[in-house]
Amino acid sequence: MPETSDPDCRKTPFSFELYPPKSDAAASALHATIATLAAAGPDFISVTYGANGSSRRSSLDVLTYILKTTTVDPMAHLTCVGSSSLEASRLIREFLDAGVRSFLALRGDRPEGAGEGEPFLGDLGSAAELVQLIHRVQAERVPYRETVIPGIPGARAVKTEREKVRIAVAGFPNGHPRSRSTSQDIDTLLAKQAAGANLAITQLFFHADHYLSFIQRARAAGVEFPILPGIMPVTSPARLRRILELSGEDLPSELAIQLEVEPTREGQRDIGIRQAGELGRELLAGGAPGLHLYAFNQADTVLAVLDRCGLVNTPPIPNPVKESQ
Repeated sequence: MPETSDPDCRKTPFSFELYPPKSDAAASALHATIATLAAAGPDFISVTYGANGSSRRSSLDVLTYILKTTTVDPMAHLTCVGSSSLEASRLIREFLDAGVRSFLALRGDRPEGAGEGEPFLGDLGSAAELVQLIHRVQAERVPYRETVIPGIPGARAVKTEREKVRIAVAGFPNGHPRSRSTSQDIDTLLAKQAAGANLAITQLFFHADHYLSFIQRARAAGVEFPILPGIMPVTSPARLRRILELSGEDLPSELAIQLEVEPTREGQRDIGIRQAGELGRELLAGGAPGLHLYAFNQADTVLAVLDRCGLVNTPPIPNPVKESQ
């Protein structure tokens, strides 16, 4: 499904990423954030999942809270790190049994403290293998369903088509840190598509042409599913440094200078919102099928970005939470 530009931008889909809370107070604040984000009408809200199951219970709690209190589709993150196929199958089944029907399948990063030559992936060696496992667990979980045949008392028919799941994967406009070439990144995306993935969400980037040229290469190679650009409003120099550390992206010098010379936190926040909003508008004008925003568990900033993109119309929201990332 190629990207198409929708002239009525209000119909353009958008989505958010959240992470599980680490305390009761954070959980209460996150519930309020979820309510605010859900009211904006996102296509889905994804919830991160820590390596080695470090946030398994809290991730599932957030996913089920979204299911029970909103009409938004929750998306569960899954990684290959530290899990056997059996353990991963059990976790996938647990999510499915809870009502989750959307997943983001990731290979995952080497845990902090693990040596360079130390194995960390377990039985599953790639996101493509994880995609296949999700489909297999879903197929085994519901092999068939019976339906009533109208007009014939007590008659049943076997319905063989299974409930579909949405399985997203990661895309890397500027290349994965471990890839040898841009062609390898595209080949990996094709492998994920062949495994059954039906959506991609990109790693962070700072210039629209990085995404648009990536889309051109992917489409030319045969990648067909939608590829959502991932955007994170950079609202402080500390957050920018952390993003670069995690993603391996090159320093966006103009943005970095603006953040450094601005003396106030509110001014830095405005710079980040403005930059992300401009990026979002350029991406949509270039044909992106929607926007995926990394929310850092705060609604006001990402909603302000969407407002600048013309995707929502919200009044200014006070910023009561100090952003320290």
